[in-house]
Amino acid sequence: MLNVLVVGAGIAGLSTAISLRRSGHCVHVYERSSFKNEVGAAINVPPNATRFLVAWGLDPAKHRFVRSRKICFMDPFSLHVTNSLASDKMARAVGGADLYFAHRVDLHNALKWMATREDGPGAPVTIHLGANVISYDPSKPSIVLESGQEIQGDVVVGADGIHSAACEAVLGCANPPVAPVHHNYCYRFLIPSAVLEEDTETRFWNEGRDGCLRILPHNDTQRRIVIYPCRDNTVHNFVGLIYDEDAETNGRENWQEGVPISHVLDRFSDYNPKLLKVISKANQVKRWPLLYRRPLSSWHKGRMALAGDSAHPMLPHQGQGGAQGLEDGLALGITLHGARGAKEIERRLEIYSRVRRHRASVIQILSNVGQDQIGLVRDELRQYLKDDEIPSSPADIYS
Repeated sequence: MLNVLVVGAGIAGLSTAISLRRSGHCVHVYERSSFKNEVGAAINVPPNATRFLVAWGLDPAKHRFVRSRKICFMDPFSLHVTNSLASDKMARAVGGADLYFAHRVDLHNALKWMATREDGPGAPVTIHLGANVISYDPSKPSIVLESGQEIQGDVVVGADGIHSAACEAVLGCANPPVAPVHHNYCYRFLIPSAVLEEDTETRFWNEGRDGCLRILPHNDTQRRIVIYPCRDNTVHNFVGLIYDEDAETNGRENWQEGVPISHVLDRFSDYNPKLLKVISKANQVKRWPLLYRRPLSSWHKGRMALAGDSAHPMLPHQGQGGAQGLEDGLALGITLHGARGAKEIERRLEIYSRVRRHRASVIQILSNVGQDQIGLVRDELRQYLKDDEIPSSPADIYS
């Protein structure tokens, strides 16, 4: 049994904790927040994650996940459907499981339950809240808390997010953000279905909402709105993506910056008036810059490894950011199963890094563009894939 220290109790950190628990290890998770004000919008749970989450015991219906049924590309001016994909059939045929939409808080609560439940396989995970990790030593390996306490383990996993100190400890230098080429700002907000139902001018948007992902792109101006339901189809999740020429390229992502809904209405003022009426019902809008990190050269050093956004921060276009963090956790549990001794652990982490880094790097590059824009990143993908391996459609991405 290994003593594993996981830094960060987000999606990747909890997935790592669950998987390592199931492999028979003792897991302690160190999280700087208190979990008192959990926030977030919706998130995709694609089939590559659904397969093992359900095997771990997650019940999508219990946690109010919405099964995806179709993807509709819509003209933003007429609202006519220009292309439609049966995502339910595609997900099962290509990915072997269902694609779900979930509220991020609901997914997080499900992961916390699986990590800490008393009746699950292995020993329950211990989560230490208010434990801010300020430094790492991959060679011991150990972490140092803000209080000055040093804690040593057999393995350290840095899942401390996009502004990762763990990443710098592994690389020996910073991995600074760069501005993406196509969309560099994001608006996110939620609108309850009941609010739209109260107004005769907006209730039309509830029609056909069950499991429907709607994408309204205007590629000529580098704008698009993506909308899908969560929480048993009772809430609509909106993502507005734009390119702002005046935006700062050396900023810092701030997911809590609130802006008036008038900002969104102004940015998309030429979109269909009926859709703008729907958007006007939002009462809490978050905006943040979209910043890109290039794929890392390594994910491990000594007996320390990276997972989630600390290893592969992704833009939201492919809906794979959370899923790749979940996959990291699964892979760590499998790779470290039965591992003993420092040399064996280092060898196993090298295998984890080699296997996961290639796949996640490809998806990281694909995530810079929409599902209808894959050709824009073809040259960058050639660093990792042959021409006949490069996806050409949403179905290819699922595979």
